[in-house]
Amino acid sequence: MRNTSNIEHESHIADVCPICNDMGFLRFDVPVGHAKFGQVTICECQSHEIKKKRQKKLRSISNLAALSHYTFDSFILCKQNDASQINENLQRVHNIALNFAENPNGWLVFVGNYGCGKTHLAVAIANDRIQHNQPALFVVVPDLLDHLRATYHPYSTVTYDERFEEIRSSPLLILDDLGTQASTPWAQEKLFQIFNDRYNRRLPTVVTTNVALEELDARLRSRLVDRNLSVIVHIEAPDFRDMEKYLPKLSSLSYHADKTFTTFDLHRSFGTSHAKKLADNLEEAYKLSENYAQNPSDWLIFTGKHGCGKTHLAAAIALHQSNLGEKVLFIVMADLLDHLRATYHPNSSIPYDKRFEQIRNAPLLVLDDLGTYSATPWAQEKMYQLLNHRYNARLPTVITLADTTSLDPVIKARFFDDERCEVFFIKAGQYKKRKSLSSLKKKRKS
Repeated sequence: MRNTSNIEHESHIADVCPICNDMGFLRFDVPVGHAKFGQVTICECQSHEIKKKRQKKLRSISNLAALSHYTFDSFILCKQNDASQINENLQRVHNIALNFAENPNGWLVFVGNYGCGKTHLAVAIANDRIQHNQPALFVVVPDLLDHLRATYHPYSTVTYDERFEEIRSSPLLILDDLGTQASTPWAQEKLFQIFNDRYNRRLPTVVTTNVALEELDARLRSRLVDRNLSVIVHIEAPDFRDMEKYLPKLSSLSYHADKTFTTFDLHRSFGTSHAKKLADNLEEAYKLSENYAQNPSDWLIFTGKHGCGKTHLAAAIALHQSNLGEKVLFIVMADLLDHLRATYHPNSSIPYDKRFEQIRNAPLLVLDDLGTYSATPWAQEKMYQLLNHRYNARLPTVITLADTTSLDPVIKARFFDDERCEVFFIKAGQYKKRKSLSSLKKKRKS
């Protein structure tokens, strides 16, 4: 039988020796009536195995294998050759992160623009802890919420309570990109529960965000800015990465290279008693587009039935500006949302905030088929953030959609602001190019 005299400070008797019988537990040898009478405890050799399994699970959730290159040694301290003040800030931030990794205590909050290095440092802390056989859980906030949602699936191998406990009780929790999650009541509740529990228990936590702390939920902010617990670090460096070569092609304008003003058919046959009115309406839309293409400002919105020509005119505007050397983003709304979702993938080469910033601040943005996306709360939130920003900043925007009836009332109110938006309803039906005279002759002969 195994000698248990040196296990902890109390005497134990091993019911089954873990070395011999692989049971892995001990029973306290205490008198009847003692608080621990009849209780069992995990043997220290088995505790080591449990710790290793738990650490492996946390590393799996963190997906740190794909981020192993984010270390303190690989962090670039010199972002600009002549920016000594920025380099000094980065050196200070690097040292703060390194000291935290050596002795995690309290909360560390990185605040900075996309590409400044805050995620790199956060992952470096996690990698350093795991390299020293210490548990750490790194997770992007939207992914964290997805991990919790996944437990509701009937075939989930882990319960919600188990997963939630793993996250909120992690010895070191690193939350990346706070503020990029969909702000649903459920998401806000879960995040508050996690933050509040860790705040009360003073568990080491690292948070990164590109959102001003004043814009975060008040309950979260009050805990993040507690000087008795948190150290808030502002990273002043700009985006030092040359991201353009990593960016998947956003614009689909090349697919519409044939949709120019010269190829737009103004003389289609309407075949109705209202042909003159429809032809005049179409010509008005054409002239409106031409004028806008010469000097894009504020918003131009085309509505109408499928195939009426609104996408052609929107593409013609975009092509005209592109040929002048201007930067134009032409994209279908559903594709735009897919591009944003793709940034949540752990192997994405571009962060969400970089992608969203690229879209919402495009010099000229053409959103085609606005009403064709799946109207989930997340999608509606992204659409509102995008359109509200461009409306307030008065950025040139062209939008096509079938009708405005299903729009959110807040967005609809912006669409019908006469000072900033021109909404034009194209009354013509499906647009089909007229066949050439030669093809018509061939058809008659046959």
